[in-house]
Amino acid sequence: MTYPVPDFFITTLDPIAPRVREYPWPSYPEITCDHCLNRASSATAVRTLWGTRVCYDCRRAHYWQCSGCDGWNRNGEDCEGDCNSEPTVTCRRCDEQVDEDDTITTLRGSVVCGDCQRDYYWQCSRCNGWNRDGYDCYTGCDDNGCHCGCDDCGGCGDVLREYSYKPDPVFRGDGPLFLGPEIEVEVGDGYGLGGAASYAAEMLGSLGYLKEDSSLSHGFEVVTHPMSLDWAMENFPWEVLPGLAERGARAERSTGMHVHVSRAGFTSPCHRYRWMKFIYRNRDEIQAVARRHDSEYSSFDSYVRSEVRKHIKDDRRHYGQRYSAINPNNATTYELRMFKSSLDPEEVQAAFGFAHASVEYTRGLTYHSIAKENGWTFDAFARWVAERPKYAPLTNQINKLVPTTTLNPQELSVCVF
Repeated sequence: MTYPVPDFFITTLDPIAPRVREYPWPSYPEITCDHCLNRASSATAVRTLWGTRVCYDCRRAHYWQCSGCDGWNRNGEDCEGDCNSEPTVTCRRCDEQVDEDDTITTLRGSVVCGDCQRDYYWQCSRCNGWNRDGYDCYTGCDDNGCHCGCDDCGGCGDVLREYSYKPDPVFRGDGPLFLGPEIEVEVGDGYGLGGAASYAAEMLGSLGYLKEDSSLSHGFEVVTHPMSLDWAMENFPWEVLPGLAERGARAERSTGMHVHVSRAGFTSPCHRYRWMKFIYRNRDEIQAVARRHDSEYSSFDSYVRSEVRKHIKDDRRHYGQRYSAINPNNATTYELRMFKSSLDPEEVQAAFGFAHASVEYTRGLTYHSIAKENGWTFDAFARWVAERPKYAPLTNQINKLVPTTTLNPQELSVCVF
């Protein structure tokens, strides 16, 4: 197989013969999505039955695949093939293909299947519109009573922002490397969403805010403004985490924690490459520390790894597969998506610490440290972390969660332009 000549190479030291050999990485062509008009990789795009190309995100949100002919069709439209299949649509919440007749459209425009509608949505008695459980009517028509389950609501409607809410960032601490966490929680049965949300908002103050998330059935996402690691360790209100647990909040298997790291915190394209390569090549150990394995929302697969070069050569190009371990789609940050959510302060501190330490460790990763000190290995990283007291929570989690491994010679790679 031949590949187009890339604009940079991965240089590999042959472990047998002392010579340098150069191999290009595979190159995937880009397309313009005919639905959203954004640039996207052709590897995850599909061609509809009428010839248009649509990207991965649009395919999930707006198209359905016919079980008779495997063709892709627009939600709500009959199959354009010759199979005479009944039209189906994709439920926005569970991603299942269902008959269109067994769906409702929420006031926010999401198409939801009957099972999800019964389990996670309520219908306003004034406007008959469908809304997510725990949220006031989207039209603002003030249906009788509180639907969030709290005893004294004025509640969650005042503190929960829409998912699209994104205020101008207010930076805390010294840069250029800042961290921005997003911590998802569900609120258990018998507890009020409004009470937990109001408590979290009060504890965060101006540092952060709470957002809705369609992946949560009865919960919210805790988001902060960007912080340096030192500032976060000293000033983040860590007591809010066990306090939320006392108010019924839970970090369940379905909830995640994402940590954004600022692009400005990297010194060069080579630094970004070393950081991404280190994370993707140490999947097993990093997933152990993250306490989350094989999540569809934070992929480590070979396609995602092959796309790394597109995200480092030109820092202005930020597109790719969102549901990968490193989401490159944000203009000013990279998003680490592999962590399981937690209300344990040390586990959250360890996630902050890993985000920061991985950037700093790969900043100083040299050819010599790779060739002579097994620099690509997680063991080398763990030793480096253990020598720095600021990462003590991360060291504790590594010792608890990552089994001891034997160091082996590794492939040696450096970034060459």
